[in-house]
Amino acid sequence: MTTTTKTVELSNGIRLPLLEQGHASGIPVVFLHGVTDSMHSFDPVLPYLPSSIHAFALTQRGHGDADRPARGYRTRDFAGDVARFLDAVGVQNAFIVGHSMGATNALRFALDHPTRTAGLVLAGSFASYSANAGLVEFWESSVSQLGDPVDPAFAREFQASTLASPIAPQFFELVMRECLKVPASVWRQAFEGFMEDDFSRELDAIDAPTLLIWGERDAFVPRRDQEIALDAIANAALAVYPSTGHAVHWEQPTRFAADLVAFINVHADAWRQRPAASAPTSIRLRA
Repeated sequence: MTTTTKTVELSNGIRLPLLEQGHASGIPVVFLHGVTDSMHSFDPVLPYLPSSIHAFALTQRGHGDADRPARGYRTRDFAGDVARFLDAVGVQNAFIVGHSMGATNALRFALDHPTRTAGLVLAGSFASYSANAGLVEFWESSVSQLGDPVDPAFAREFQASTLASPIAPQFFELVMRECLKVPASVWRQAFEGFMEDDFSRELDAIDAPTLLIWGERDAFVPRRDQEIALDAIANAALAVYPSTGHAVHWEQPTRFAADLVAFINVHADAWRQRPAASAPTSIRLRA
């Protein structure tokens, strides 16, 4: 199955690169990467998806080769871009898949746009960043002090800490190249948003079916965060991956894809009964 690299310009003027694959009439699924990653975060997963899934793996603002506005890296900014992206491609509602920061943005999207959220698949999802002592320490001692250029050794240590077992070296180097494209200001503003945009008490308003995927050796997100989400979201389930770290989709892409496809298949009929899509605007191919 062919995966195409494209660029979409949102109604706010921000341009986002993306990977697209699957039938145009397939079930739309939007993939949102973690902080300092890009659309390539889902490279290991995309080959295992059927053509019946119309996949859009976005690079979010400030990351990879996306536009980098001077401001606008709060959770609602990222979630707003997802809504504008759906408008741009003529999709009324979609399944949203997010990893780490992407999971947070997916939750915010579900809260702000409930009728456009067919379902959520959340990998390594935080319930609250500001209540996570390790993350607060990382923000205060490291990220808040970052300047350009970001030290490659610091970035490498950060990315390596998301893993509990080795991944393909060539893919890890791609992750590193994408990570080093992110300027220090985006690191700082994104983490500042993490600390200040706590909406954990709103999670009980989410009625979209939700699958939480968590690695039992996640060095960032505790099991307790998954339990908080399970208790709050009425239609939620948890899949625990043994011996797996924070980047579950990198370490176990085949299982991740299988769990994702099974979840979407269960809820596909409900998606088909939702309002029809509007006419899409064009997506310009990258030069």
